[in-house]
Amino acid sequence: MKQNKIYSLLGLAMKAGSVASGEFMTEKSVKSHRASLVIVGDDASDNTKKMFRNMCEFYKVPIYIYGSKEGIGHAIGKEFRASLAVTDPGFANSLMKHLDLECGRKMEVIE
Repeated sequence: MKQNKIYSLLGLAMKAGSVASGEFMTEKSVKSHRASLVIVGDDASDNTKKMFRNMCEFYKVPIYIYGSKEGIGHAIGKEFRASLAVTDPGFANSLMKHLDLECGRKMEVIE
């Protein structure tokens, strides 16, 4: 099985205490200007994606729609997670590079 770099980095960020997961904590991190990156699962509801797109555009936080709720949750050692915020700028930059490379283009990013 191919190791997914993005999920591996999310696991490391979680162990370092640099991840806020779940809709409430992600929203709180963005609104308190602590989030450096937001990732929302591709299978999250349209309402959730729209809410985070609008919020991240307003607060100028990069957002990526990537992976599944199950994959994101598993990567950080939790159950399903529709969204998460990376609070460390170093982890966020590294994740954005890998997200861009994996897709061969910029995904849905708002900066």
